[in-house]
Amino acid sequence: MKTMVTWSAKSGEGFKEAVSRFISGKAAAPKGVTMLGRWHSVDLSIGFTLYETDDVTRLYAFSTCWADILDIKNYIVIDDSEAGRFSPP
Repeated sequence: MKTMVTWSAKSGEGFKEAVSRFISGKAAAPKGVTMLGRWHSVDLSIGFTLYETDDVTRLYAFSTCWADILDIKNYIVIDDSEAGRFSPP
């Protein structure tokens, strides 16, 4: 299943610490999770990462490593071809 994660730095030193962790390689996808893409807004207010995994508990565990400095939201998503198979009642 695909999960879109949005994240933004908490106020204070969150941004500096997030950049430090990112540069040091701590933002790599955990074992059992494939990162399909990552995007950063140009105003630095939010970021987006698309993951694919069969075990969302791995994403939960990964999120706990960043929860002290980032506000994180996870959304299970489907693409247009998947959504297009269904018509409204």
